Amino acid sequence: MSDKYFSENLALGAEYQQLQRRFAPIFARIEEGALARDQERILPFEQVKWLDDAGFGSLRVPAEFGGAGISLETLGRLLIDLAAADSNVAHLYRSHLGFVESIRAFDPARRSEWYGRVLRGETVGNASTEKGGNVIGTLNTVITKAADGTWRLNGEKFYSTGTVFSDYTRVSVAVEGREGRSFALIPINALGVSVFDDWDGFGQKLTGTGTTVFTDVVVPDNLIFERTVGTLEAITEAAFFQYVLLAVLAGIARGARDAAAALVATRKRTFNTGSGLPFREDPLIQAEIGKIAAKAYAAEATVVATGRELDTALNEALETGDISGAHRGELAIEAGQVIVPDLVLDAAQSLFLTVGASATSTSKGLDRFWRNAQTVATHNPIAFRARSLGDYYINGTIPVGLNAIGDAKSEANQAAKPE
Repeated sequence: MSDKYFSENLALGAEYQQLQRRFAPIFARIEEGALARDQERILPFEQVKWLDDAGFGSLRVPAEFGGAGISLETLGRLLIDLAAADSNVAHLYRSHLGFVESIRAFDPARRSEWYGRVLRGETVGNASTEKGGNVIGTLNTVITKAADGTWRLNGEKFYSTGTVFSDYTRVSVAVEGREGRSFALIPINALGVSVFDDWDGFGQKLTGTGTTVFTDVVVPDNLIFERTVGTLEAITEAAFFQYVLLAVLAGIARGARDAAAALVATRKRTFNTGSGLPFREDPLIQAEIGKIAAKAYAAEATVVATGRELDTALNEALETGDISGAHRGELAIEAGQVIVPDLVLDAAQSLFLTVGASATSTSKGLDRFWRNAQTVATHNPIAFRARSLGDYYINGTIPVGLNAIGDAKSEANQAAKPE
């Protein structure tokens, strides 16, 4: 391998280490109350503010605009650290961090404006998915021209992750008179915006993944953005959103590893069917902890390698103007999505093999690792990702990132236009 390879990776390591030292105390504070927040369903507003004040949401703003311009690999490593402390907090930043990635495709004036807003601490949530009734590729959330000449937004979104913690939410919309999908940036305190914390999932309960309703909301022209299929931004955006989820999963595995080790280290009780040794000295129990640690390591290593692949694909496309190679990032994501969920769910499940019935006590909250991992893993049907990956290696079919959810098309609605 070349000296350039080693120097570049040493630089990445130094970048992460510097930021890790900066954010580690904040992550530790966040971890202190994670169990209590999960048990009492307390949304982490205070914890999000700590991170916002420390500039966590602006780390990917390019250096030429005054940001840190860190790599995707480094961001993934930090997200793993944060998810190990509280997977809810890491997950809810997905929407904002994805928005920051999209700014790159804005026109120069708006790019400068929004990078500046992000650097000043403004954050953006998500309002993309509708609960039902929209044929895939279409939306029921629409912006229309009112009689007074203003644009008005009406509709309802679910899975609005991060919106309740943010200043704005990015809304996927259909705009009257325009083809395909667009998106609008809407202040969450605007007249006609209602945000509800009604997410009822058994895991990731504190991500603000609820309903947002828009009733005749006025939308200025400069807050409506076109969304073009086939661009670099469209290709990499889908991969980035899934990358964050993989990092969250890897962080959950690390959290399960640490919880299992801590539990065994202090346990005094044993079973007559065992060796008679304290659990911390029992070779069989040590082996179970080792297996959990290995699965956590494999998940984390996969995410780091995926981040490196995303960096390479994106940087090459930006440097050369050729976006054909950007799909390699999606391939890396799909490979990660096939393997990482199983590793993490196995690690979270194996935690219960290390102690006994006492591990199921609700006061310990050890089930949260499995619940949270399962909830994150269900964001994408793994079978679809495995099929896509196999199709590429067999037939050379370019993979398509996840960018639309809706009702399947039937004979009655085949005429519906795609995005």
